[in-house]
Amino acid sequence: MALRNMRVWRYLEEVARTGSVRQAAERLHLTPSALLRRIQDVESDLGAALFERTSSGVQLTAAGEIFIGWIKNQNADLRRVYSQIEALAGLRRGEIRIAASQAVARDFLLTEMNAFRARHPLVKLTVNVCDHATAMRLLLAYEADLILVFRPPHAAELQPLMSIGQGMVAVMDKDHPLAAKTTLRVRDCLVYDLALPDASYSGRELIDQVLARGSMQPNPVIESNSFDLLADMVKGTEVISFQVDIGANRWRKDPELAVRSIDEADSAHGPLVLGQLKGRTLPLPAARFGEQLASRLDSMRSLPMDEQTAKVERAPRVRVTEDEVD
Repeated sequence: MALRNMRVWRYLEEVARTGSVRQAAERLHLTPSALLRRIQDVESDLGAALFERTSSGVQLTAAGEIFIGWIKNQNADLRRVYSQIEALAGLRRGEIRIAASQAVARDFLLTEMNAFRARHPLVKLTVNVCDHATAMRLLLAYEADLILVFRPPHAAELQPLMSIGQGMVAVMDKDHPLAAKTTLRVRDCLVYDLALPDASYSGRELIDQVLARGSMQPNPVIESNSFDLLADMVKGTEVISFQVDIGANRWRKDPELAVRSIDEADSAHGPLVLGQLKGRTLPLPAARFGEQLASRLDSMRSLPMDEQTAKVERAPRVRVTEDEVD
């Protein structure tokens, strides 16, 4: 019965997501009247209205919120069951959905995904690069199996699998006057114009907190939601940007850039957290990838950042095998 109803569940989720029967019908390639009949059939079975009309479309009723939450739980359980059945059948397939900070996506996470797929080439990985609040929303909505983010919002529903401390670094042109120093105080950087990530990122929140403790007024001349753009903007200028340790690994390899640690006296640090939804049993591929990430992060915890960088660079490129995800 549950499997036969999965298509209807998807219809209801799409209406709830778009807030419009007409928009949902277009996305589902149905007529609005056909979609409305499906909704009414479910409402008749439940004996309660799932949606109510508003001036802009439709929204979930209290009963609808409960039912959509149940659907998401059922979908998550089915994905886990499919994964277990596929493992028994030796298909080695599955999907892993990750929500991750920009700081880890293009270096650390990419390396780990390549290593995992080398062992399990039929597993699909879906990565949503986003800010920490969006990552948490995706996790709560069962749209992400794992999150890997810097300073995630406090939530009782988050179950950390591994957490490592991350300090802030300053990023500048190789010929910048401050590049001659090995570590910097934040007040050293405030003499210069700044290129900062936008306010949605937790790294920016930390930067603002550190800057607020000083007496000097910062001068942010560039803001962007792209860390790569910020790094490119400092080249050939005296503008300074900031990043967390692990996110600066690629920039340490750029001959045009200098990356310098912020002195611990400025307390510019926070946790990088790998987590899942508390109480949820993950599909087998996601659970195994979570274990791999946790092990890698744990091995980096006590290392200085230059050794952490080297460890990521040395991550194994395993040959494709016929091993199962087990």
